[in-house]
Amino acid sequence: MELKINQEKYSKIQEKEFNEAIKNDAYKALIKKLKITEKEAQKSTLKLMDSLEELSNCKKCSNLYECKNKVNGYVYFPEKKESNLIFSYIPCKYKKKAQKLQEEKKTNQSILDNARLKDIKITKNRTEIIKWIKNYYDKYNEFTTHNGLYLHGNFGTGKTYLLAALLNELKNKYNVVVEVVYVPELLRKLKENLNLVGDKLYYLENVNILLLDDIGAEKVTEWGRDEIIGTILQSRMNNAMPTFFTSNLTIQELEKTLSITKDKEDAIKAKRIIERIKYLTDDIELLGNNYREKE
Repeated sequence: MELKINQEKYSKIQEKEFNEAIKNDAYKALIKKLKITEKEAQKSTLKLMDSLEELSNCKKCSNLYECKNKVNGYVYFPEKKESNLIFSYIPCKYKKKAQKLQEEKKTNQSILDNARLKDIKITKNRTEIIKWIKNYYDKYNEFTTHNGLYLHGNFGTGKTYLLAALLNELKNKYNVVVEVVYVPELLRKLKENLNLVGDKLYYLENVNILLLDDIGAEKVTEWGRDEIIGTILQSRMNNAMPTFFTSNLTIQELEKTLSITKDKEDAIKAKRIIERIKYLTDDIELLGNNYREKE
């Protein structure tokens, strides 16, 4: 008897919640979209209202950092499956994009980690860089100073892969420590957590061989240019540490890019960066087809 009374009480509460919610045009539209009856909706009014609130948050959101939902990057979403209304958290478009980028990053990292000189495709436009890589590998001695390389050219020509293949071979043969760092991501992570700066700079200043990948693609700031990139390069120049770069920009274009900050043009400080790069590297241009578009 008591159970029956409680059920009746609960039904009345559901009915009251539904009668209040049905005044909301968005609630009525969601019921219609789900193709459920008012009786079915009445059983899940609070959950449906939670979904509406999260869907409303999504409409006002432009990135994951602005997400106001209970689970970052996900929306509490209802679906009708057979005769049941199922609620689950599904990723929003920004979360899906982030997940896709993360998967691509893992795939790309795996490709770079497994790059080997024997797998390099020999093409006419790669003749100069392949000769340079072979010469560097043949003459490398960990106790001798060697210029690294500033390898620049159009997008997707395999610049990073070529240098990763060389570095992997040196790592395997001489047991040296190599590090490939994507410059825009490095600066973003350090800016997000300034506590990492000291240890990260020390490591990058002292790692046996360093590749700064895609320099010039980052958003230029005085802090990133002078305190991070400039500090790393000054230390590696002073200690004659092999340093490599890839970029879509020529050395002249990079200098111009680095001279523009949010506050002003600072040509002198940009030139200092360029002089360090020139001191540390040879300069080779690689032009050709965009292999990424064919994948």
